[in-house]
Amino acid sequence: MIELAKEGYDLLIRRHLSLTVIGVLFVICLISATSTGFWLPTRLAYVILFGVVGAYFWARANSRNLDVTIERPQDRLQEGQEFVERITVKNTSWFSKLWLEVSEPSDMPGHRPGRVITLGPRESRAWRTNTFCELRGLFSIGPVQITTGDPFGFFKYTKSYGKPSTILVYPQATELPNFYVPPANLPGEGKFRKRTHYVTPNASGVREYEFGDSFNRIHWPSTARTGKMMVKLFELDPASDIWIILDLEKTVHVGEGENSTEEFGIKVAASIARYFLVANRSVGFICFGQRLFVEEAERGAQHYTRILEALALSRAEGDVPIGTLINEESRRFGRHTTVVVITPSTSEEWVGSLQFIAEQGVKVGAVLIEPSTFGGSENSLMVFGALASSDVFTYLVRNADDLITSLSMGVEGASGEAMPRAKS
Repeated sequence: MIELAKEGYDLLIRRHLSLTVIGVLFVICLISATSTGFWLPTRLAYVILFGVVGAYFWARANSRNLDVTIERPQDRLQEGQEFVERITVKNTSWFSKLWLEVSEPSDMPGHRPGRVITLGPRESRAWRTNTFCELRGLFSIGPVQITTGDPFGFFKYTKSYGKPSTILVYPQATELPNFYVPPANLPGEGKFRKRTHYVTPNASGVREYEFGDSFNRIHWPSTARTGKMMVKLFELDPASDIWIILDLEKTVHVGEGENSTEEFGIKVAASIARYFLVANRSVGFICFGQRLFVEEAERGAQHYTRILEALALSRAEGDVPIGTLINEESRRFGRHTTVVVITPSTSEEWVGSLQFIAEQGVKVGAVLIEPSTFGGSENSLMVFGALASSDVFTYLVRNADDLITSLSMGVEGASGEAMPRAKS
């Protein structure tokens, strides 16, 4: 009974207050006209009746014969860029459309393309909205909704146009002029062989031509000798793989929004991946947020896009400590591998996991996100000292730091390797 009363209150008072009031007046006029026979209540009742019916048909007609076109040239953007959208509303009837409220629901911050317009017969109106992409992530947008009604506000109709879509905003990757990590122990030539579909200086053999092979890979001497179309096979250059491990354990991250260790960690990972992939190095990526994500070490722009997509969707919602993640994935690392760990963790336990894989011949580095500068109650001084004493190449990044500076500074460490200088 209570639920029914709530629904009735919501329907009559909240959503249709003006119609409820005019309905009450209509009933009062009818009662007054039948009881007194006076002409004024009777005429008021007729005016209300015909006025409400006319308003209903007005609102219905105003919501029809509309053509809406939505243009969204890009659905993949990066932080700092602008999402551009163009909306065109056309009146296809010979009657004017008064008070058309155009809106577009979206969870993208700052996206407000709505406005109120009036269209004459066969008239169209177009406008463009520019939304600054201030946060990474996957955002929903649309469909466009047009709400209209009658001049008295008795009736409202809303129609949707177009289909909902998604916009993926990649994290911002800083262009690092220099970033150093210890080079891996590369095997001798002939021992480290890995086939690749990229063109490299290392041609390892030939095979018969297959549909889709590029003509610039044809080996003409072998083609002339065998009488068949032959193409060259290539192997990767003898360069070490870079593995980036990002800590997304929920309990170690502090701060909110842009001023959080999570966002800084994402930007650092994107910047390091960009640096090595631009240098044509093989880069792998591992993180554990809502689930384990592993992107095998590869090269190229498409691989970089896959890493950016993973970073755009990553959230610090994991329950696996970084040390456990390193131990579980250590089978992927060998002597031809360099591992870079990015974490705000102040626990020294994960340092032992990094030392363990270093003893197996893996070169290691770390980027510490200083949590105390993001509002955290603990600092990473003890972890930084433990890493330095273990000869682990370490960078320290604080809130509001310029990543170009923070990831390029270094001084001599205890073992003679360059160690980053902590800014005071």
